[in-house]
Amino acid sequence: MAAPTGRMSATTMLVFGLAALTVWLVALTWVFPHRRPLPAFPHGEVRVAIDASYPPFAFVDRDGALAGVDADIGRAIAEQVGLPVRLVNIGIDGLYDALRADQVDLIISSLQPDGWRTHEVRYTRSYFNAGLVLVTAPDSPIMSMADLPGESLAYEFGSTADVAARAWLRRVPAFETRPYELPAHALDAVRLGEASAGLVDSVTARLYVRQHPGWQPNMNHVTDSG
Repeated sequence: MAAPTGRMSATTMLVFGLAALTVWLVALTWVFPHRRPLPAFPHGEVRVAIDASYPPFAFVDRDGALAGVDADIGRAIAEQVGLPVRLVNIGIDGLYDALRADQVDLIISSLQPDGWRTHEVRYTRSYFNAGLVLVTAPDSPIMSMADLPGESLAYEFGSTADVAARAWLRRVPAFETRPYELPAHALDAVRLGEASAGLVDSVTARLYVRQHPGWQPNMNHVTDSG
């Protein structure tokens, strides 16, 4: 997803992201040939941070290994530069901190580009955008974000849905926000009647419904900005 704009160091990074499941890469010095060459991977390996909560893009398989499209991209980058790869599972709220602390060299994950961070990271173009959907109970009258005033909305903290929810709060009368650690937890809240609606990416929503075949919610696409 991004690389620092000042003098690059071991904390230089690529950010691949999946915003709303738009996926981005925060990148290393070799992406920017106009800069004075510095070691892109000074630790002798490509250390990749991945938030493994977005199957099929990133997940932990039955053997406990990181798998999915994000992991495959990380391995391909390491193969391209001729170094071993180390994939690190980090929650979405710790990805930037891991880069800043030089625990990883790049991020490949679902992240909303942050304009306040462009002085230290650069974002690649996303490689996928699933879009956001508003998920509600089958008998719910809520069909759009404009129907949310007075209701409650569940979403993953720090995700694109989080950004979209705050944008919509500036456009419509107030609704209650309920952030959760994972998008699946937000959908659990809707399914169990603990939240009026959930805002997640469409891939996550469809996979969740597949895992809960007895539940057939309404799913309506929404814009991710307000």
